[in-house]
Amino acid sequence: MKGFQFTGFRPEKGKSTFEQLLELFIQLLTYTNGDVGEALQWLNQIDREYELTRPDYGMGDFIDDLKSKGYIDEDPGNGSIKITPKTEQGIRKRSLEEFFGKLKKTRQGNHQTFKPGGGDEQSPDTRPFRFGDQIEQIDFTESIRNAQINHGIESFNMQEDDLQIRETDFKAQTSTVLMIDISHSMILYGEDRITPAKKVAMALSELITTKYPKDTLDIVVFGNDAWPVEIKDLPYLQVGPFHTNTVAGLELAMDILRRRRNPNKQIFMITDGKPTCLKIGKRYYKNSFGLDRKITTRCLNLAAQCKKLKIPITTFMIASDPYLQRFVNEFTETNQGKAYFASLDHLGAFIFKDFESGKRKTLY
Repeated sequence: MKGFQFTGFRPEKGKSTFEQLLELFIQLLTYTNGDVGEALQWLNQIDREYELTRPDYGMGDFIDDLKSKGYIDEDPGNGSIKITPKTEQGIRKRSLEEFFGKLKKTRQGNHQTFKPGGGDEQSPDTRPFRFGDQIEQIDFTESIRNAQINHGIESFNMQEDDLQIRETDFKAQTSTVLMIDISHSMILYGEDRITPAKKVAMALSELITTKYPKDTLDIVVFGNDAWPVEIKDLPYLQVGPFHTNTVAGLELAMDILRRRRNPNKQIFMITDGKPTCLKIGKRYYKNSFGLDRKITTRCLNLAAQCKKLKIPITTFMIASDPYLQRFVNEFTETNQGKAYFASLDHLGAFIFKDFESGKRKTLY
């Protein structure tokens, strides 16, 4: 019997200087809201401190390569530089890799669907045949193998006990609205909370557009008002001098989901503060000094409406104040949704585990 032959390990060549700088450049663009000039200034400062470039490949060469490879465009009229759609997608892919690299594999998931049907893709698991199984579910390779083991190879004989069934996984089509708080509190107290939120949105959009193309994802930002933003605009998202009009965000999210035809709908909401604003006619009703019953009652009413429409709301609260947690718990109980009191480091992991676990269940 021939054994195994082992050879010396030959490590793959490391990344080129351009690839290393590009990875860092894309990361910096997230923090600079897509400002190429500011990102390159930061990159130059990092290069001076850590010597990222080489004598034969300087920062000027890197900028030339960015232009020639289609990562940035320069306006010949005023000399301004902006990133291209290729770079925007690169930022989304980088965010996706960053979050999914930290997730552990799991087989759990119980995403409900309101329509029965067969699975979308085969699972590696098999089981014995049961009455009612479809013929297209039979794993003939395993079934023939069982027949040979059970009855010999002299004359082929296959019986019901030999049949093996290949399981299928059902991928529920889902319409998701991701709400992002862009009120001023998202950058208060020396803590950048908007960048992790943007990374999550970019990663989630890349996941859905590449892995679940039949799903839909809409991004809604809310401050004094609420408005939708395109996926391509996510790198440029910034916090404004806004209060937190959670009601406006929920109303817009519900309006978007009413127009979606997918049977499963959900809202993810990332916020770090209490609802402090309400628009009544053309006037803004504001109160930043505590939970205002006039505002919170409208929020709870919308949570109840979403429950009736079978739209669960998952709230990711980046705050630890006990009175805020009590409000979020009441909001979640009213909607029968979910709530995570997530730190910035674990925000992406919470969202992706929740989204992925809801995408798949085994059909028997």
